[in-house]
Formats: sequence, C-alpha cells, structure tokens
Amino acid sequence: MNKELQGIFKGFSKLSKEERLQALQEVGALTSSEADYLSRGGLKDTTLGEKFIENVIGYFQLPLGVATNFNIDGKDFVIPMAVEETSIVAAVCKSAKWIRETGSITTEVVGSDIIGQIQCAKVKDFAKFEKQLLSQKNFMIEIANREVAFGLVRRGGGVKDIQVRRVPRGDGTDMAVVHVLMDPCDAMGANIMNQVCEFLKEPIEQFTSEKVTMCILSNLVDSKITRAVVHIKTIDADLAEKIEEASLFAQQDPYRAATNNKGVLNGIDPILIATGNDWRAVEAGIHAYAARDGQYRSITRWFRDGEGGLKGVFEAPLIVGTVGGVTTLHPTAMMCMKMLGTKSANELSRVIAAVGLVQNLGALKALTTVGIIEGHMKLHTKNLALGAGAEEREIPMVQKKLEEILAVRKRISLSNAIDVLKELRDSATRASSHPQ
Repeated sequence: MNKELQGIFKGFSKLSKEERLQALQEVGALTSSEADYLSRGGLKDTTLGEKFIENVIGYFQLPLGVATNFNIDGKDFVIPMAVEETSIVAAVCKSAKWIRETGSITTEVVGSDIIGQIQCAKVKDFAKFEKQLLSQKNFMIEIANREVAFGLVRRGGGVKDIQVRRVPRGDGTDMAVVHVLMDPCDAMGANIMNQVCEFLKEPIEQFTSEKVTMCILSNLVDSKITRAVVHIKTIDADLAEKIEEASLFAQQDPYRAATNNKGVLNGIDPILIATGNDWRAVEAGIHAYAARDGQYRSITRWFRDGEGGLKGVFEAPLIVGTVGGVTTLHPTAMMCMKMLGTKSANELSRVIAAVGLVQNLGALKALTTVGIIEGHMKLHTKNLALGAGAEEREIPMVQKKLEEILAVRKRISLSNAIDVLKELRDSATRASSHPQ
C-alpha cells in the first residue's frame, strides 16, 4: 500500500474536518484551492444551477465524506461519497479495512456496448420486417457512425451492431424492437444514443415501410456487466456460514432481495451523486437486471470457498461516464472525479461496484452478529441529540447517555434524547442555583 495513503487511512475518522482536508492535501487528493472551496461550503452561486434545471431557487446539499481503506485491483483509492444516511461511510470504511488486512478486491467489466431501442408498435409481418432491416444493417451502422457518432468513432467507439427483437403485444400481434448497440467510450452515452436512434428512424421506415413509434435508450444494459469480487481468505467459520445463509435468503426471496439491494446501493449511489453521474439510470438498470429471470433477486452472492475463506460477487450493469454532463460542469463533481483518480468510465464503474459489494458485506456481517440496530443507532445518537435541540457543547454529553441507554435497552428514540437533554439542563440549573 502507498505509505502516504496508509497514513491518512489510520485514524482518519477521528480527525477534525480541517485536519481531514489537510491530510487529503498532503497526499495530493485535494489542492489547496479545492480544500478552501469545501471549507467555504461548496457552490453558493445559483448561476450554474440555472443552467442545469428550470425554476431554480437554490441548492440542496448532501454531506460529502470520503471512504478510506480501499485497495481495488492493487490500487489505493480515496472515495468521495455524498450521502445523508448515518453509518454508511463508517461501515464501508470498516469493512474495507477488514478486507485489506485479510483478502482482496478484484473487478472487471464484461462487454462494452450500451443499448438503444427503436420501436415499431404494430408490424404487419415481423419476419419480413426483420429480413428487410438486417439486409441493410451494415449500411445503417455506417451512416449512423458517419453522420452522428463520428466523435465516438475517433475514440474507438461508435455503433457496433443492430439487432431485431420480436415483442408480443399481448393481443396476438407483435411489435418489432430494433436494438442499436454502441460503445460510448468514457461517456455514459445517453444523449448520443438517443440521437443515433432518432437518426435511424427515417431509414428504417424507408427500408421496411413500417412506422417507427418511439426511439430511446435502454437502462437495462445487459450487454455490459460490471463484476466485482471480494475474497476474504481467513474468516471465522461460523460467521462465514451465517453470511452465506443471509446471501441465500436474498437470492431466493424478493422481499429480502429488495432490502439487500438497497444496502448495496447505499455504497453505489453516494459515489454516483458525488461524481455527477445519473444514479436514477443506474438504479433502474440494476433493479431490472435483478429481475431478469422473472423473480427479483440479490445482485450479490456470498459463499464459502472451501478453503476456510469467503467470496462475494457483484454482477450488474453499471453505466457511468467520466466526460460530459454534470460530471465535467459541476465544480464539486469535477473535484470528486479528480480525487478518485479513475482513468476511464470502466474503471469508475469497477470502483463503484466494489464499494457496493463491500457495503453489502458490512451490512450482512452486522445483521448476522450484533444486529443492524446496535451499530447504526450508536452512530445515530448525534442526529437524535440534534433533533432534541441540543447545543454544540451539550451534544457529547447527550450522546454518551444515549449510548448507555442503548447498551441496556437495545433501542433508543428521539423521546429518549429529549428526556436526556431535559435532565442534563435541569441538573445544570440546579448546580448553578446551589453553588458549592
């Protein structure tokens, strides 16, 4: 491991915000101007926001933290995460440290093409449509690349294939759906794919005499799958079995799978948001892929390796971009991309998948040992103290008392925090009224 990064990983969570910013500057993850930008609270001027959406009235800011301890494919990462939920960052850092000390994280992307869809809602003769279209496939690929996707072609991408699918309408007739497969290089590719599909509308209608009714990309990109593998070489046998059983539960039961996958996305979404990527598109693709065999299932699998170890696998489409859109326009997203240091969209996708899998491991370990409440609620005590109205100087004392209640009762609530704060203030009032 890089000694400089190892230095900031150790005890990073115990540093003040200023000390964390300084540590990140020392290892080159942030420049002094970027650290100053964060200290001042990030973007304030709404001028940029006006360029993104309509009817702008301000910004809604999420806390931005960093996940440490990650070594993915032999490379160390400091990973920015924008998220509001208590314990996500702490849990993933803890699990990453466990893996770094006892195992490894490896990743890959299988496939390169995203998918665009051109629908003909009511075809008179599907077999004839398919034959006519495929006879012109090479020509359509050529003109789409020449007239629309030429920028991608120069970078080694562009339209690679055109396929035709028969989709039953449910009334005894068929719709025809043309799939356009395109390599978007380091872009997410949504805009250029939509342009390609719109461009091909007229040639398809000319070649087939059928009416094109819709052109749009698909977020179910099963032609490009990101895979991450965690291998823990040594683990308590009982714990390994419990995690394996918890994983089987999520694979077989859709009710559990939904919550399991939400936990995976606890690690994925914060990076997508921090880097200005479309987390809604990624989530849609992941959920659709999870139900690809007709039942909604877990997108992760954990199993014992037969040699005293434990393996976890994440497999799903995870389409992101490192160029274009908010990623290269919003100053915080640009800073987060620089902090990550990923060299391509594929590498970014692999890092995000790894974090999602590690987040899943932390959740499964907690669920099968101490339970989800103990760890989560211990970190939630500060939120409860704030919710009760505690001032800055009172928060540590309220937190300490709430932790004591949690240890005994195994649960705490806002009413507990209100009671603790009232008791603390009453004691302070009595002490001031009767000085020794």
